[in-house]
Amino acid sequence: MKMKKHMLAAAVLAAALSPLASVAPAQPVAGIAYASPAAETQASDAFSVDFKKGCPALFEASDGWTNGNPFNVFWHKGNVTFEDGLMQLIIDNDDLQSQVPYSGGEFRSKQFYGYGRYEVSMKAMKNDGVVSSFFTYTGPSDSNPWDEIDVEVLGKDTTKVQFNYFRNGQGGHEHMYDLGFDASEDFHTYAFEWHKDKIIWFVDGKEAYRIEGANMPVTKGKIMMNAWAGKNVDDWLKAFDDSDLPIMAEYQWVKYTPSED
Repeated sequence: MKMKKHMLAAAVLAAALSPLASVAPAQPVAGIAYASPAAETQASDAFSVDFKKGCPALFEASDGWTNGNPFNVFWHKGNVTFEDGLMQLIIDNDDLQSQVPYSGGEFRSKQFYGYGRYEVSMKAMKNDGVVSSFFTYTGPSDSNPWDEIDVEVLGKDTTKVQFNYFRNGQGGHEHMYDLGFDASEDFHTYAFEWHKDKIIWFVDGKEAYRIEGANMPVTKGKIMMNAWAGKNVDDWLKAFDDSDLPIMAEYQWVKYTPSED
């Protein structure tokens, strides 16, 4: 996620106040799965989910909160739908609460996953001011540092995709990749391989970008997809155009294959 320094500071503060990345309890709570080192993977972690079968048991919809700046949406489980063999993540006006003017859809795994290959089939939104995403995330709500790996299509220009990652809250690794097609017109496969010393991103099975080094994310994260509108990030996303709501990102399937590092 690309933000100027003051926006990043605001986002970290907002994350500390939201259920997605809220101030974690001092001690683990019974029934909550806390994350562990990314190297702790096993073959049984592997899964492949086809949304033709509806909502998978491994995942859940975010419901009942807003992340704060720069997110200008409130997460409702009703904004995650399964129709025509697809999952839809919807952005719409929101008259159910008064904190923010819009609603958004977010879908995330219940468990945490480490090193391996992450894949999704997605059709992005074309609309100024929005993001269609596929990523891994863990943070303060999991009693962890903020580690994240991103695939983000910005609705202002759906002929490109942005790759990024965070290690202990430090981002700034954005890379824009020219797709050679419009990501809003059809489904395409986006993937990344997370290793101890590198991350490699793929588009439709072809390597698109890699970054190597010692400062890679090291903590297992949840697998997440969301559709959201931004605020105070017009230089990144452009101003949100709400003239044709609702809009949606669509997903066909998601897959994870663990690896040993």
